[in-house]
Amino acid sequence: MNQKQFSTKQYSDTNVEDVKRLNAQSGLSYNEVLQLLAKQYNEKHKRKL
Repeated sequence: MNQKQFSTKQYSDTNVEDVKRLNAQSGLSYNEVLQLLAKQYNEKHKRKL
């Protein structure tokens, strides 16, 4: 029996460059939102002191 070896790329039709492009256009990540909210919270409470 002759078994063919497949690379990962052959199992997936995902276009990595398209995924990267769409991610760049999607807006803030979860962690970026958390950082922004923390910064706003700290600035708001700093003024009250």
